[in-house]
Amino acid sequence: MNDSLGQHLQKSLSTIKKARWYRQEQKITDLSGYTITIDGEQLINFASNDYLGLATDIRLKQAVIEATERYGNGSTGSRLLSGHRTLHDDLEGAIASLKQTPKALVFSSGYLANLGTISALMGKKDLILGDEYNHSSLKNGAKLSQASILEYQHLNCEDLVDKLNKNRANHRHCLIITDSVFSMDGDIAPLPELLDIAQKFDCWLMVDEAHGTGVMGKQGAGCLEHFGLKNERIIQIGTLSKAVGSLGGYVAGSEILIDFLRNRCPTWIYTTALSIPDTAAALTGIHIIRTEAHRRHNLWTNINLLKKLCNQANLTLLPSDSAILCLPLKDASEALFISSKLRDNGFYIPAIRPPTVPTSRLRLSIMATHNISDLQKLIGILGKSCP
Repeated sequence: MNDSLGQHLQKSLSTIKKARWYRQEQKITDLSGYTITIDGEQLINFASNDYLGLATDIRLKQAVIEATERYGNGSTGSRLLSGHRTLHDDLEGAIASLKQTPKALVFSSGYLANLGTISALMGKKDLILGDEYNHSSLKNGAKLSQASILEYQHLNCEDLVDKLNKNRANHRHCLIITDSVFSMDGDIAPLPELLDIAQKFDCWLMVDEAHGTGVMGKQGAGCLEHFGLKNERIIQIGTLSKAVGSLGGYVAGSEILIDFLRNRCPTWIYTTALSIPDTAAALTGIHIIRTEAHRRHNLWTNINLLKKLCNQANLTLLPSDSAILCLPLKDASEALFISSKLRDNGFYIPAIRPPTVPTSRLRLSIMATHNISDLQKLIGILGKSCP
């Protein structure tokens, strides 16, 4: 006899708990800046994607208040019906200007942008090749498209070329998909090589700049700007919920790409438009990214200092050229133990474990607003805690 739903779920949860993979949310009871309060404890936060500290910036708050007073809170409908506002046009123009593309299109989240764009562009006759460490939204967007899907080894262009040699001729269109900065490792995709491969094999290249926007590049436009890459084959995609300090997602590219998505992308057509407060906050965040380069300077000062301190303490980090630094550990139990010890000493650094990642680690997200003394104290504790 089949198990009841409750019995089935309980068995699954028991397996998760035995593997030390069980997770629960942490309730934050104050402003989520470089310090946060959880269960009455004030902790220095190394788990935030708010790399530039914009999520608590007074100017974003003021933009939210003014826009809400003018337009109300909810956007009330989809963009093609009653949900479109002047603010959406303004935000899309600001994103296109930052990304140096003709047009951009704003979504209600980065996840929806990835799901909808991939499934709108690709179909059963097509081929998608993605880095094996790509974000869940990229992988699920590929599945929804019903295209043939192959994963290439992480950052391995030779494996990608081998798979293209064997499979490209059998498909109509081909899309190469990659994160620019990989969210659980902090390493960066070899975008110049990927673009060369895309041109050689007549592919499109989709780059998710979720963790690159605001952090990488002279103007903070991301890794494509960092490498100096512009090409009509490139589709830029990303989120407004990290360095931008708000919520939402976007696609940036050619005018015809954006026009196509307005007419064929289900996660844009059939969902309520990005809320007024989020749109206003994102527009202000983009402006600050473009005009206040000192924030990126402060962020990179902190990143480079933390790397130096880790090296001095003989703590070996995973390779990274971003604001995400990861300390690999033996297993989930060790990661949980060290994370707990850090919390006892005033630092919030969650343990990242399988199945989210193949191996357990502590993941440190560096912010422009972290203090040098906090970084020094953190490495002092880690040096004593890690085997």
